[in-house]
Amino acid sequence: MSGPDTGASGGGVSGPARRSAPLRVGNASGFYGDRFDALADMLTGGPLDVLTGDYLAELTMLILGRDRLKDPARGYARTFLRQLETGLGLARERGVTLVTNAGGLNPAGLADAVRELSERVGVPARVAHVEGDDLTGRGGWGEGVLTANAYLGGAGIAECLRDGADVVVTGRVSDAALVSGCATAHFGWADDDWDRLAGAVVAGHVLECGAQATGGNYAFFLREGIDVRRPGFPLAEIAEDGSSVITKHPGTGGAVTVGTVTAQLLYETAGPRYLGPDVTARLDSVRLSQAGDDRVRVDGVRGEPRPGTLKVGLTRLGGFRNEVTFVLTGLDIDAKAALVRGQMEDALAGPRRPREVTWSLVRTGRADADVQEEASALLRLVVRDDDENAVGRAVSGPAIELALASYPGFHVTAPPSRGAPYGVFESVCVDASTVPHVAVLPDGTRQDVSFPHPAPSRNPDLLPRPPAPQSPDGLFSARPAIEDRGVRGAEPPEKRAGAGQGHNTRRAPLGRVAGTRSGDKGGSANVGVWARDGDPAIHRWLRETLTVAKLRELLPETERLPVTRHELPNLHALNFVVEDLLGEGVAAQHRFDPQAKALGEWLRARHLDIPEEFLS
Repeated sequence: MSGPDTGASGGGVSGPARRSAPLRVGNASGFYGDRFDALADMLTGGPLDVLTGDYLAELTMLILGRDRLKDPARGYARTFLRQLETGLGLARERGVTLVTNAGGLNPAGLADAVRELSERVGVPARVAHVEGDDLTGRGGWGEGVLTANAYLGGAGIAECLRDGADVVVTGRVSDAALVSGCATAHFGWADDDWDRLAGAVVAGHVLECGAQATGGNYAFFLREGIDVRRPGFPLAEIAEDGSSVITKHPGTGGAVTVGTVTAQLLYETAGPRYLGPDVTARLDSVRLSQAGDDRVRVDGVRGEPRPGTLKVGLTRLGGFRNEVTFVLTGLDIDAKAALVRGQMEDALAGPRRPREVTWSLVRTGRADADVQEEASALLRLVVRDDDENAVGRAVSGPAIELALASYPGFHVTAPPSRGAPYGVFESVCVDASTVPHVAVLPDGTRQDVSFPHPAPSRNPDLLPRPPAPQSPDGLFSARPAIEDRGVRGAEPPEKRAGAGQGHNTRRAPLGRVAGTRSGDKGGSANVGVWARDGDPAIHRWLRETLTVAKLRELLPETERLPVTRHELPNLHALNFVVEDLLGEGVAAQHRFDPQAKALGEWLRARHLDIPEEFLS
């Protein structure tokens, strides 16, 4: 039962009854390697009912897969166990339930390890886990697949909580399922409570990346004076109708504003339909409003039936890679680069030339620089091949041999090394009804929680409805998003007067009037762009100006790639999806910025003609 709205402790989640008291769900981890003491900070900083931890990402699954190759008993995020040395006692004292996907590839193994820790530290805890996502042994994935995991929903989590679990460990579930599963158990929602489930999924998406919702990585941190030296982690107060308030514990750093929540909502998303294993959440129906200091209300979320398929993430070893970064200093940078590139190309020529050879010159040098580093540019050589020998000594040897026989001032950023393995990520879809979803309860009972896909609605009041997005400017309330029309790379369907037309303009960085948040999904990247302060006039100008053609002009690396533009008018935002920008995913290290984390900041730094009225 949920605890009261105030006080020092929470009440966890248990039992099958539908409740009306808000559920307070916090987050203490956004990735494997996040702030270690966040779990203890969240447990001691204020009241909570549930504390979640998201440890999994595409690259993490590859890391855990290699761990499992070395030792079949591994494959989970061991950091979580270390955090529980003190965190388990804190959670039990405060009546807070712990729910985490730290189980990775071995949720049963982590659950056993938590039980052993519970006995060792003398803190009794009922531990459950969820399994069924690991499809590696099913076969048919092609050669070299290391991991194959379906993204499950929150049903298994909910079943474990209904049975009174104090700690729930999962494998690969969707990030938002950590929250939707808790809310389902707490409120007694049905499988077809689409709007409620969608609201919880949106809250889960806001929480899943930790401090990114409280000012971390926020475009306007300087303009808005947000102290992000140590931002607090977020929590959501979820209501029975699926609406929520995003906030943080009192006295913690950072801030929770409409802007910080908007930024996180745009992170790693595509079109208005946010497909998940529990529900399809309509991001174009989300309404945000400031409800007090560090409090943002999220409501209006509409849901539609979940798809009949589940995403399966596949990781495999893609081969071996090596890189050498040559430092070019002072004058004649282009000539120096051409010289060493020609020398290395001669050395690499022959029958065993690496399969892939990539050069990039980063022009960081300044004329007449006071500091040597500021006078230098970087020439980066990256090689890839299936054969480790083709990228090892065959590359590092010739690079070192040039030390006294190449351009003046020759040196490299680090000694060249042997080739290292790299990974590849891809995703496929499978029929959801073929994927097991099993809750293993604290007493060892196995409960099958798989359900038909899509689920039939039993309540006509909860059947999916067309979204009715609303915007303060009143322009888009009846218009479907471009993505709904099936248009790729679409321009605005028509121009509207008054969005900077006929006004004086000034050349300035886009970041003066727009925030961005970018990220990766396999080999694709997304860039969400929203109007500063949610300004309707800036939004209109962005919508007319920032077309796909303009994005390609501003970001030339996207020029030959498929780009889709989506509109999210309630958020005063646009979202661009750039396919194939990241090659075979983050583990392949295809780009200088392999996860596209700074792609949006590059866009904000580009100059274009902006109406002067927006630049005050």
